[in-house]
Amino acid sequence: MGDREHVGLKADRDQDGTAVLDELRAAIGRYVVLPSEEALTAVTLWVAASHIQPALQHAPRLAVVGPTKGCGKSRVLDVLHETVSRPMMTVNTSPAVVFRIIGEDPPTLLVDEADTIFGPKAGDKEDLRGLLNAGHQRNRPAWRISGPEHKPTAFPTFAMAALAGIGDLPDTIMDRAIVLRMQKRKPGETVAPFRSRHSVPELNALRDRLASWLTPLRGTAHRLVPPMPVEDRAADTWEPLVIVADLAGGHWPAQARAACLAMTRNEVVQDEQTTLKTRLLRDIRRVFEQQGDQEALRSHDLLAALIQDAEAPWAEYGTKGLNAYHLANLLRNFGISPANHRFENGRQAKAYARNQFLDAWARYCPDPAPPAASPAQEVPPVRPTWGKPPAPPAGTLPVGPPRNGTGPARTR
Repeated sequence: MGDREHVGLKADRDQDGTAVLDELRAAIGRYVVLPSEEALTAVTLWVAASHIQPALQHAPRLAVVGPTKGCGKSRVLDVLHETVSRPMMTVNTSPAVVFRIIGEDPPTLLVDEADTIFGPKAGDKEDLRGLLNAGHQRNRPAWRISGPEHKPTAFPTFAMAALAGIGDLPDTIMDRAIVLRMQKRKPGETVAPFRSRHSVPELNALRDRLASWLTPLRGTAHRLVPPMPVEDRAADTWEPLVIVADLAGGHWPAQARAACLAMTRNEVVQDEQTTLKTRLLRDIRRVFEQQGDQEALRSHDLLAALIQDAEAPWAEYGTKGLNAYHLANLLRNFGISPANHRFENGRQAKAYARNQFLDAWARYCPDPAPPAASPAQEVPPVRPTWGKPPAPPAGTLPVGPPRNGTGPARTR
């Protein structure tokens, strides 16, 4: 093939890829209101990347999270189900089924109500949780005893997965995910009704065009090492999306990298806010302890105690320091809010009840467990010798490390 023919073929391929991605992006935007234009770009590229999974080294997660019901999370999964490669819904799927269906050409896992997998009611879903954690990177199999001969068997875990749920998912998922922070639609924001009779054939046609375009390019995709605007795990997560954009050409390479930067920076801000909220929970616990763990503290008194801590950020929070509005806003996502409380003197005041914080303290900043004495530290009992008093134990008793107020890293 001559150079001119090769250039012409590449231009046709790029034009085809640009066109199908443009149409897919428009279709997704008709059915779902996403948080931003960058988020719409990311979802479009994520869907396309599912069609080259066998060529990828990393399988990015798509975390579709929202603060409440009715934010459009399930509708996102509906659209994904009709456009990704080999979709597999896993709402009530047995982990054993998922382990056995993942192979060289894995399905795209779509997990609704993912908060039930990672929450306190996870129970027997721990295997599925482990699979979702491990499957972000290729060659991270799960070993199980299998078959009538009970032989150790390696089950592949590598598969792209979209997880929808209320509230943030654990860090192990969020750090490996493109995160969509869904919100309820505002007045005036409309979407096209999703009707199986009309919507599914349209989306399936786009899915088939994606497969026709990308399947022959899997070898090319495997060899591509695109320049990335981010580093480390963020680069691993976004690389499949950027590869698709580079294969499409046109405006998509620049658009993909702009979305990558914007959404990655947004998650950095979210992490900082979450870290700040965890600090606030620890500081409030300290104030309650200093006040003798009273049943409730007046909002005014709690604010004053927080601001007086010279090592805390609260005196400089906002423009004039932490106020009652800021405090309520930072605590809202933990289900904590002030209420009228009657104190011993008979007066009522807005206050925070201590029992409102107990669940959040246990989840986000639990007390460090006391260190267990090692066998080398234990002092063996001394057997008395007949006619002599028992000798006192030699040495000193072990002293555990001092407690600190830093707490463990946050969880979601």
